[in-house]
Amino acid sequence: MPDALNYFITGAARGIGRGLSRRLLSRGHRVFLLDANLIELTNTSSLLLSTGISQASFRTSHTDLSNRAAIAAAVDSARDFFAGRIDVLIHNAFPTPHLWADGATMTSTDTDILADWDRKLAVGLTAPFMLSRLCIPLLTASPHSPGTIIHMSSTRAHQAEPNHEAYSAVKAGLLGLTQSMAVSLGAQHKIRVNAISPGWIHVEADENTTADEAGTRWEDGLTEQDHAWHPAGRVGKVGDVLKAVDFLVDSDFVTGTEIVLDGGVTKKMVYPE
Repeated sequence: MPDALNYFITGAARGIGRGLSRRLLSRGHRVFLLDANLIELTNTSSLLLSTGISQASFRTSHTDLSNRAAIAAAVDSARDFFAGRIDVLIHNAFPTPHLWADGATMTSTDTDILADWDRKLAVGLTAPFMLSRLCIPLLTASPHSPGTIIHMSSTRAHQAEPNHEAYSAVKAGLLGLTQSMAVSLGAQHKIRVNAISPGWIHVEADENTTADEAGTRWEDGLTEQDHAWHPAGRVGKVGDVLKAVDFLVDSDFVTGTEIVLDGGVTKKMVYPE
């Protein structure tokens, strides 16, 4: 693959999306950063400029992915910025918090969780489907095989936590969408589609506005027990996700697959103490 590629990343203002964007830009790639959080998006833009990243290398898009008209407008903006071609489309966005809003549970009667359910599915599952469809002409215009799509799933597609029904459903749905799109888009357009399922990737301490203001580091807040819990010996970093992205972008014989990026935790038997 050539040195400079065009990346379209959703959920790019903080967390994994921001970490990927920063690292890709530092390598000389061009990135279209989409996010619904204007405060975080503005802060990320300022951070990039302060570290010497050229404004010509990236564009930000304040977009609500539950709004289909807004999605279409964002694709038009990306088409203009990238001069008609995208090499890598990464679906990373999901509404926070991951569990039900306001401390609700699936059985709550005093909170309307269905509105929260609808939004999480719209942003986390419907938007990747719609955005991928709209970006097909841009991906096929890529001179690199053509372009590739990466869905950011989660180990929570396989392992559940209480009150994460929408999150787990979306992340599992992305795995099904990955397989189906890989077959459909591969047959019609030779577009490869894969998924990355991160486990604990520690971004709370160093990839958001609060962390920037406090000057915290990746390791802050982590204990020896946190690292020891992982058979790999440590908690995950954004750099680990980037390595998986690099592999999927470069591996033109890989499609329809899931890379589990969890330091071995999902293979670990857990007994009650």
